[in-house]
Amino acid sequence: MMSEPSRLRAHCLNFWTVLAQSIALISPTMTAVLIVPLMFGTTGESSWLAYAFGMIMLLFVAANLNQFAKRSSHTGSMFLYSVAGLGSTAGGLSGWCLIWAYMFIGTAGVAGFTVFAQQLLAMAHLNVPAVPIFAVCAAVCWYCAYKDVRLSAVLMLVFEAVSVAIITILAFVVLGHHGFAIDTDQLQLKGNTLSSLGLGVVVAIFSLVGFEAATAFGEEAKNPLKTIPRAVIVSLLLTGVFFVFITYTEVLGLRGANPSLDKLTAPLSTLATMMHLDVLQIPIDLGALVSFFALALSCMNSGARVVFQMGRHGFFHEATGNAHTTNETPHVAITIYALLQFAIPTFIIQFKGLAVTDVFNDAGTFGAFGFLGAYVFVSIAAPMYLKKIGELRPLDIGYSVGALVLLLVPAVGSVYPVPAPPVNLFPYIFATYFLIGLAVFVARAKAKETLAPASLGTEETALAS
Repeated sequence: MMSEPSRLRAHCLNFWTVLAQSIALISPTMTAVLIVPLMFGTTGESSWLAYAFGMIMLLFVAANLNQFAKRSSHTGSMFLYSVAGLGSTAGGLSGWCLIWAYMFIGTAGVAGFTVFAQQLLAMAHLNVPAVPIFAVCAAVCWYCAYKDVRLSAVLMLVFEAVSVAIITILAFVVLGHHGFAIDTDQLQLKGNTLSSLGLGVVVAIFSLVGFEAATAFGEEAKNPLKTIPRAVIVSLLLTGVFFVFITYTEVLGLRGANPSLDKLTAPLSTLATMMHLDVLQIPIDLGALVSFFALALSCMNSGARVVFQMGRHGFFHEATGNAHTTNETPHVAITIYALLQFAIPTFIIQFKGLAVTDVFNDAGTFGAFGFLGAYVFVSIAAPMYLKKIGELRPLDIGYSVGALVLLLVPAVGSVYPVPAPPVNLFPYIFATYFLIGLAVFVARAKAKETLAPASLGTEETALAS
């Protein structure tokens, strides 16, 4: 049998297609159609502030990420970045967190796709169970990711751009209906506390995670040392500002609605009806459908590349580090993710009896914990790496300390005050998963050397030259 290449298709993604990977994983439409109600139920009138805080917090994380991204180019993103600064075991744990994060955010994407597929099918008087739709979404995502990363990137960019444009039009109609007046209730943060804001920032992370997805495509990006850092910052700024804007607009437009915003499963459709724009309901639902598909696909692409890189360096079975001979995609890792994105929501629906919207909310919250862990690792790793290569500045220490202090807000907010069940158990479930990874990687490090921290510097020199 012909041996498979160890590398992916080189330099096939330009700035816009790399940016598409991050924006698709952030999925602005997802937040507008399903997460704003969850946020409002958590933080009420200060929902917009939770997004503003989350964006600022993650800009500090992005500054640490870009310390690596502007100096080196890799598949695997924060996994190898953490290895470079903290060593093999810590790098493995960072990758372990990312695998969890992409797995559950991808599951949320499949669940969101199913919610809107069922709504659209119901308009045609068709009642289709959730599981077959899970299967269709996971299978089509698998085909796009398996076949060609460029195809999936272009699809994601187009789908999300059209959807966000429709939502923005509706938002300006709502603001115009209210005379573009300032909503003083939201600016005064009525009825909210710092503790509720902390849990709200966890929800904001659910919305904003994905800006780092561009760093997973280092081998496939053109001019990666410039393209990837730009995509990281631009994706976070564009989507962060959009989330503040759309959250403010939904809270304003749906104040006094029955049911209230936190109980709505389709807030934008309700807004469209209130504004006598029922003609936008189907385009909004279609936009949401394709946006959730893009989210599931982006998680599959990004998560598979983390598994692929960890497989190449001995953390997992060597088969996970194989690339397809023709398509030059990490097909084994992609297949694993496709199976998980189908199996997890199916298990929850079939054996736990939860609604699809509950699967979406719970999976997204689970995924946020994985990203929190990875962000902590890379924020610690950045100054350590810069010190090793003799380029550490006081400003770089400030980026690291700022990120870690700000990340304490959602970390503490996830456990205190104690959230309602079952969310109160989520941090401890993730902690158990983390400890399993710690035990496995520490034992592996004692048995054999998996990846020397210096290897990033070696590849970095070759890429920069």
